[in-house]
Amino acid sequence: MEFFWHKRRWWCGEAACPRKSFTEQIEEIPAGARITTRLRAWAGHRVRDAGSTVVQAGRDLGLSWPVVMNAFRTAATTVIQAPLPQVEVLGIDETRRGRTRWEQDPDTGKWKLTRDRWHTGFVDALGTGGLLGQVEGRTAADVLAWLSTTPVTWRKNIRYVAIDMSATYRAAIRTGLPGAIVVVDHFHVVQLANKMLSTVRRRTTAEIRGRRGRATDPEWKARRRLLRNREDLTDTQFRAMWNALLDEGPIGQRLLTAWIAKESLRHPPRPGPHRRGDREQVDHLRWKFLTWCADADVPEVTTLAATVDRWWPEIAAFIDTGHSNAKSEGINRVIKLVARNAFGFRNADNQRLRTRCVTTRRARGHLRTA
Repeated sequence: MEFFWHKRRWWCGEAACPRKSFTEQIEEIPAGARITTRLRAWAGHRVRDAGSTVVQAGRDLGLSWPVVMNAFRTAATTVIQAPLPQVEVLGIDETRRGRTRWEQDPDTGKWKLTRDRWHTGFVDALGTGGLLGQVEGRTAADVLAWLSTTPVTWRKNIRYVAIDMSATYRAAIRTGLPGAIVVVDHFHVVQLANKMLSTVRRRTTAEIRGRRGRATDPEWKARRRLLRNREDLTDTQFRAMWNALLDEGPIGQRLLTAWIAKESLRHPPRPGPHRRGDREQVDHLRWKFLTWCADADVPEVTTLAATVDRWWPEIAAFIDTGHSNAKSEGINRVIKLVARNAFGFRNADNQRLRTRCVTTRRARGHLRTA
């Protein structure tokens, strides 16, 4: 439906009148407006709550890009200015936003970084707060800069911080949140073990065969089964992989040694406060894993053991609490989908605003769209 209103203009006959002339107006259509406030608000909600792109909202509502974008900025103020919810478990993770941008200083001729390709997100990892904020960059200074903008009482309520195995984030947490316990979930530990196994396969093939792997090589055929969980393999699949690698000699023996290290790292006691692993059992599994890695005499396996031993307090915190960074990973996926739907963002500020609104709409409890 299109609504046309031919406004009448009025002139004041009083010489001292400051306005002189004015047009007809109502609250829904103020003076100077060409669209109703309801349509403007609906355009802002389409982008803020429904995850629609600015272009698509403009096409559906018959509005231009600047009008929809301004309406979205107005609607987004309620999200940006809202107080942060109380958070017990904070999740910190980075996501790539685009390419870096450099500018040359006209005076010195030196190039300086003006746009980082990374964003660091802060997520309510246990509640429904969603994305609490984003900052450009992924250094310790960037994390501390965002934490300094939050109230002191809010920071004191944070008991745990879930991260991936990033020493930079861990150093920032120890400085900005000294009372919080850092947690590294099991997903990132297993991911590191799988990367180690692939590195061993590529290095061993290049070292012994003097070339890259080929489709006819037994280790290349078994590359996907090596990365799968043992319980996900049938007995026939496991025997085929195991026997083929054993028959291959040194290459297969190294790969199976690394595979056993990976599998022994995958089976800690079940996490959670109600399923707390027995401390003696945890210590025994840790000793068993480190002993196997020390006797393996494979550089990548030794490096993995050293990394796990260095991060063991954070891994043990996951075994005790069960807190993970899963919500941060899920929000990163939503951020990438928003950027893909928009065919990329040229303005990093607009990107942070869009992603902040899209990833917190469930907590706001706004309208549902068909």
